[in-house]
Amino acid sequence: MRLLLMDSDCRAKGAEVSTSVQDVIEADVRDAVRRGGLDPLRDRDAVEELVRTAVRRLVTQVDDPAQSDVELAAVSRRVLDDVAGFGPLQRFFDDPDVEEVWINAPGKVFVAREGRSELTTAVLTDAQVRSLVERMLQWSGRRIDMSTPFVDAMLPDGSRLHVAIPDITREHWAVNIRRFVHRPMDVHQLVPGGTLSPESAHFLEACMVSGLNVVVAGGTQAGKTTLLNALLGCIPSSERIVSCEEVFEIHLPHHPDWVPMQTRDASLEGTGEIPLRRLVKEALRMRPSRLIVGEVRQAEALDLLIAMNSGLPAAATLHANSAREAVTKLCTLPLLAGNNIAADFVVPTVAGCVDIVVHTATGRDGRRRIREIVALPGRVESGVVEIADVFTLRGAHLVRGTGFPPHEERFEAAGYDLAQLLRPARAAA
Repeated sequence: MRLLLMDSDCRAKGAEVSTSVQDVIEADVRDAVRRGGLDPLRDRDAVEELVRTAVRRLVTQVDDPAQSDVELAAVSRRVLDDVAGFGPLQRFFDDPDVEEVWINAPGKVFVAREGRSELTTAVLTDAQVRSLVERMLQWSGRRIDMSTPFVDAMLPDGSRLHVAIPDITREHWAVNIRRFVHRPMDVHQLVPGGTLSPESAHFLEACMVSGLNVVVAGGTQAGKTTLLNALLGCIPSSERIVSCEEVFEIHLPHHPDWVPMQTRDASLEGTGEIPLRRLVKEALRMRPSRLIVGEVRQAEALDLLIAMNSGLPAAATLHANSAREAVTKLCTLPLLAGNNIAADFVVPTVAGCVDIVVHTATGRDGRRRIREIVALPGRVESGVVEIADVFTLRGAHLVRGTGFPPHEERFEAAGYDLAQLLRPARAAA
């Protein structure tokens, strides 16, 4: 078997021969994977070695091995991507600049780089899309079918997968893969990219160390989870963190005492569902020093407020267009928990429990920036929670506002001088 046809009369057949060679190598590798009981997504290095072995086995049949090196490398890469990766999409997973990948139709594959979307040259078939989704879901243990036309899952590299199928979608499977390319270890690592100013980074670090309740708000793809991860990186290692999410997104590999939990869908029989509210309640029984809720969308907001009201420091993310709207939303979401929950209870509870709201957004240039950091002094006027600007975006700069956060005694106990931390001269500098 010739792996590469160099004769000028046979160049047209090169692609066909390459494909046949790829099929042979791939069949050989898949057979070895089955015999070895390997999980291709987890044991990529082992699969790569199997690919090299299969290629070496065929190399002896090449008339001129030196001439086939380039094609052998390309074939090996395609086989590895198909067996231990995500086929035609794998090149986007290998690109560190790709923030998101989505499929609107088999011939319409998009990616986002630096906040801007672009149509790629990748073209798949309906069968390939379904096969890729099934492979992605195998790792998470979640499913998608006509009874469950949506699925939210995590991939081995930490990316978040969302899929919707017809007849919810019009014709094709809609696939969205949100990658977490940049995982800052603390808020100071967000300063060089312009997300935060040095002064606001110091302030937010002090808020987390001092045990204030912090809510991160913003729109879709505004960087809420990235910012939350950075904030959690400031928590002292002596504290025990328990996080609750719909899908694992929080990532604290260097924190020694961290318990991550995620929700679970109902089984085919309709049993076994674990909603986010249940996770929050169970987390309180696990002796947490900090409670983290990955995304507050519904009635779990009430459980979060109750936890904050019990004296347990907490942090969460929330979809909102501004810090003011985030506070308003926190005052309305708990009402979904039942008719016996009244606004007269919720509004003052939000004012007394939530300390800091950080609003982040994506600008026209695709860059993510903190728009405002506000404090809740704890006062309610005519049913409206008062807020005070601590930092606000003016032009391209996050500058010091006029407000101060509550609980100055907590800052002092943690070793911070709040007046020194927020002095206007420092912000101006």
